[in-house]
Amino acid sequence: MGLRRLQSFVSSVPILWCLSMLLLLYQASQKTASASPRLGGNATDHLALLYFKAQITHDPMLITSLWNDSLHFCQWKGVLCGRRHLRVTGLNLQSSNLAGSISPAIGNLSFLRIVNLTNNSFQGEIPHEMGRLFRLRVLDLGINLLEGQIPVNLSHCSNVRFLGLHQNKFVGNLPKELGSLSQLEALNIGSNNLTGVIPASFGNLSSLELLSARENMLEGNIPGSLGGLKSLVVLRLTTNQLSGMIPPSMYNLSSLDVFLASFNQFQGSLPQTLGLTLPNIRKLGFSVYPLSGSIPRSIANASRLEILALQGNKFSPGVAVAFGNLKNLSRLFLTASGLGTGDVNDLNFISTLVNCSKLVGLYIDNNGFGGVLPNSIANLSTQLKHLVVCQNKITGNIPANIGNLVSLNILNMFANKLTGSIPASIGKLHKLQLLSFSANKLSGEIPSSIGNLTLLKQLWLRGNNLQGNIPSSLGNCKGLLLLILENNNLTGSIPREVIGIPSLSISLNFSQNSLTGPVPLEVSNLRNLGILDLSHNKLSGEIPTTLGSCISLQYLSLHNNSFGGAIPQSLESLRAIAVLDIAHNNLSGVIPEFLGNFLVLRNLDLSFNDFEGDVPVHGVFKNASAVSISRNNKLCGGIPAFKLPACPLDEPRKKKMSLGPALIIPIACGISGIILASIILILCLVTKMRKQPFVASSLMDSPRKTSYGKLLKATNGFSSANLIGTGRFGSVYKGILHPSDQKAIAVKVLHQQSREAIKSFMDECRALRNARHRNLVKIVSVCASIDFQGNEFKAIVYELMENRSLESWLHPVFPPTDGLNLHKLAKMALSENVTEIVDQKQLEEEKGKRTNSRTPMTIEKNHECLFRILRIGIACSEESPRDRMTIVDASRELFLIKTSYL
Repeated sequence: MGLRRLQSFVSSVPILWCLSMLLLLYQASQKTASASPRLGGNATDHLALLYFKAQITHDPMLITSLWNDSLHFCQWKGVLCGRRHLRVTGLNLQSSNLAGSISPAIGNLSFLRIVNLTNNSFQGEIPHEMGRLFRLRVLDLGINLLEGQIPVNLSHCSNVRFLGLHQNKFVGNLPKELGSLSQLEALNIGSNNLTGVIPASFGNLSSLELLSARENMLEGNIPGSLGGLKSLVVLRLTTNQLSGMIPPSMYNLSSLDVFLASFNQFQGSLPQTLGLTLPNIRKLGFSVYPLSGSIPRSIANASRLEILALQGNKFSPGVAVAFGNLKNLSRLFLTASGLGTGDVNDLNFISTLVNCSKLVGLYIDNNGFGGVLPNSIANLSTQLKHLVVCQNKITGNIPANIGNLVSLNILNMFANKLTGSIPASIGKLHKLQLLSFSANKLSGEIPSSIGNLTLLKQLWLRGNNLQGNIPSSLGNCKGLLLLILENNNLTGSIPREVIGIPSLSISLNFSQNSLTGPVPLEVSNLRNLGILDLSHNKLSGEIPTTLGSCISLQYLSLHNNSFGGAIPQSLESLRAIAVLDIAHNNLSGVIPEFLGNFLVLRNLDLSFNDFEGDVPVHGVFKNASAVSISRNNKLCGGIPAFKLPACPLDEPRKKKMSLGPALIIPIACGISGIILASIILILCLVTKMRKQPFVASSLMDSPRKTSYGKLLKATNGFSSANLIGTGRFGSVYKGILHPSDQKAIAVKVLHQQSREAIKSFMDECRALRNARHRNLVKIVSVCASIDFQGNEFKAIVYELMENRSLESWLHPVFPPTDGLNLHKLAKMALSENVTEIVDQKQLEEEKGKRTNSRTPMTIEKNHECLFRILRIGIACSEESPRDRMTIVDASRELFLIKTSYL
């Protein structure tokens, strides 16, 4: 190797590499010279390849491991050489699972014409030295992990025809200098993170046939200069942030084969001559712009059209295109484009598709189309795989011959107004994987022929009026992942063949039907199921122990059935459960401790059953808002938020004894216990009687006190015959306190075991004191004493009001709705009669406050304040929860009222 060439080479690579490879350079040159004295300068290529190899960090296919001196470098795998000078002309390592970075030494392979490193895991930036490769024709670095900006000096590769940088992590703007590559035929920069605009200089790429910039973050307008690319065949701009109007010149590129610009922010409408000016178009996509205007009828003239994607626009209603001329049409996307009028003729265009024998997918969902499905839909292409007509207003029956579409994979008619029954011919669709007739008005039975659909993965039939049994033939659908039959009128038992389909993994939902009988033991096969909902049926028997085998369950709902017995211990295996709802059944026994051990359980509903005993206090049971246990009257304990009575202490279990000690010891202990209890009781009575009894005297203004004995006698021993009412914290008995005057009294006796009894007693005393001061109720006496068993006894005695409630006595004005509920009454009176729906006593008190106040509120302001407060009350009490004002908004409004008027 000559000195000048050596100096030139050393200056072109980093100094550290030169130092580290100096010995290698000498050895390589010596070996190469000894092997063939004719190689001369080829040592440059040899060394550059070794540098390239040195930057490879992962080579599982051992491609570069064979790059050694046992073979000439022109025989190394992936290396191409010219025949004349034996210089490296190509580097083809595509799909080799290589990782590492691209060595800057690649710029020294000055005879390179092809570099193909696509589909590997190269990282780092493109070395700027690649700009030296002036002979380069193909540079394909797509599908790697390259990053940084696209080097400006790639524009020096003036002979490049193909530049592939797609599916990497490039950032920054597109270099405008690339517009000087006059021989460039294909530029693929798709699937990166590029920003900025499409340079107007790209209009100078007169040889360009393919431009793909999809899936970036490009913005701004499409430069009008692109309309001059007369050789352009493929233009992909999908999924960017491009905006403005598409230049009209773009629609005159008659050479275009593919024009996809969906998912941008373009405006305007499509030219009506579109199908005439783009006669060679095969793929046309303007989805989610949203464009306006009508779909051009001239599209029918684009006879080569295969894909037409116009979904997500705001076109004028109606589809007037005669698609029958489009013999090559394979996919038609019209989803959510506002094309429906609700008219009976909305779907007439479907009949024109019958001649499209290559049609694979028809997507016309979410348009508001009216009318009935024409019978001609069953005569569409036998190659049709996807038929999606959901979320429209389609009426009538499902065409009986729908089974003619034998290639269907997806049939989705969800959320229409279809009536009649599901045709039996559906069983001919042997390739079907998804079938949905949910949210229609279908009736009749589920055809057993659905069991022929052995490839079916999802079956959606919820929200109809289907009757009869669940066909056991559904058990033949061995690939089902999801089965939804909820909200129908299905009867009979659950077929064991169906609930035992082991492939079910997403959801099994039979809720809101009239199914009867037990849950089959075959439920144990659902080991991979995530959601099981059998609620709102008439199922009975016990919860099967085999349910514990469903270890993947995250949601289990059995509420509103007639299940009995205890919660089986086997459910301890359901460690993935997040929601468990078994409310409204006849379940009994204790609440298992293991429910508190479920780490992800966030919602547990055990209400309206017959559970008993202590409520656990760990796990989910520590959060009262996550657990519902209401209407289980035998429960006790738990955290205070549950407001349950304390559980009695359990007596320690004793070993069995012989008959003699077993009888003698309890008898002796019992007698001793009675004597001891009597002594303690007498002492307690004497002690407590000497103490001043607790009476809410300050609240009741010291009314007369009555002893427990007198009240016991007055109410016939608090007999059930004298019971006139019960509440949460007490019971009310009627009686005669003084036989001489025969005046009836009502005795409100507090339940001492309630934790809130004392608070309730105090609150009621306050209310009755106010009522007594207003002459609304007469307090006869109070009692805070000791009963005959030594327990504290609290009661309030007031004059009995026959056939009247305390509330009606306290509020004698006749709770004026005249058949309306309070919400409607308030809403009607809000505009003009706001004072008529407010308690008059409150108005009188407010009037007194205004008179005595230094800054009295005017009548107008008072009414305005009332108006605003009542308006909040009306908004918070709307019939539908979704229409109600949130508590945050209500709190804020009330605060504003307070600051405005006080």
